[in-house]
Amino acid sequence: MEKPSKTATDLKALINHAIRDLEVTATEYQQIIELAHDDSVLDKEEKALLSQFNEMISNGTISRVKG
Repeated sequence: MEKPSKTATDLKALINHAIRDLEVTATEYQQIIELAHDDSVLDKEEKALLSQFNEMISNGTISRVKG
């Protein structure tokens, strides 16, 4: 089994912060997207994290707020 990339680990931390708060600011959202694309490779774990994150935004679990 492959070890998650550093960006995947950092991405998970940022997304977990948004989940704990149940909200994500525009700045935090941009940081998440930039981090995911930082190494120009979206590995399997990063894709799964982003998919779950976007689903939680879509279904209202996480709210996008100004900031």
